[in-house]
Amino acid sequence: MTPCSDLRSDTITQPTAAMRDAMMNAPLGDDVLGDDPTVLELQRRMAELLGKEQACFVPSGTMANQLAIRTQTHPGDEILCHDDSHIYRYEAGGPAALSGCSFAFLPGQRGMFEADTINEHVRIDDAHFPNSSLLVVENTQNRGGGAPWPMNQLAAVTQRAHELGLKRHLDGARLWNASVATGETPKSIAAHFDTVSTCFSKGLGAPVGSIVAGDAATMARAHRFRKMLGGAMRQSGLLAAAALYAIDHHIDRLAEDHERARRLAEAIASCKGLSVDASSVETNIVYFDVDNAPEFVKALDMHGVRMLDLGPSRVRAVTSLAIDDDGIDHAIKVLQDLTS
Repeated sequence: MTPCSDLRSDTITQPTAAMRDAMMNAPLGDDVLGDDPTVLELQRRMAELLGKEQACFVPSGTMANQLAIRTQTHPGDEILCHDDSHIYRYEAGGPAALSGCSFAFLPGQRGMFEADTINEHVRIDDAHFPNSSLLVVENTQNRGGGAPWPMNQLAAVTQRAHELGLKRHLDGARLWNASVATGETPKSIAAHFDTVSTCFSKGLGAPVGSIVAGDAATMARAHRFRKMLGGAMRQSGLLAAAALYAIDHHIDRLAEDHERARRLAEAIASCKGLSVDASSVETNIVYFDVDNAPEFVKALDMHGVRMLDLGPSRVRAVTSLAIDDDGIDHAIKVLQDLTS
């Protein structure tokens, strides 16, 4: 049987045996009626971890982001973000369809931008223009190569947005990776934002679920819109238990994913015909370039290595709980064989 190193995403992780036990032993209620004790405990823990008043458990990161947008904007408003942001690239036009918002894109390297750039794109108060109402920052930045924002830059950007009257949302799908990579706590990163979302089903290895957190009034609206959008679940304590287990046991080990990603990037840098900036790999995402990426990914798959082609010449590999040292060794060997 051909070994398989699945590096398509950190979403492919499976619950560990201990996590499954935690799920099966979780006390349950009805979260729509507000009495699932495990969901309530997760929301309490996450509000505390992120330094916010309340939190709302949702099925996906996309819903968490869309609730943050819906609760803090009005139809016709404009969202400021980088054009590599997940909310624009990968959420099916949700801001336009669900909240009636358009985008203003802030340029910058690796999915990040500077505070002065915000001034250049905020609309003046004029009836001809949409209202600039919300700044969205993604940390880590997926299409920026899993880049964690430097804290001084993050603080400057969010402070400028606040001075300009913008609400600030953190798309922290991989906030845990940013925390481990920078040494900053999730609370210290989230402190710069009015709302924050984060995911349990990527690097932390839970099967389903994300959270959105903010002040009590915003979260009351989030719960209402969650119901409206069909995201309210019944005995969802099964899923909340997995998330609780993940935040108790799977955060520190993300450093292992980061180290394996660096090792993979260094190996790719030595392969003929592949191009990568190994020094830019700070967390668990590796992007590299190759002629005819779709065909290269097919060749990898035939040898038990799975990656994603994200364009004619770009390939993404993501380390996670699903990949151990043997899996990285296998991927490196296949890459070396195919390019020798």
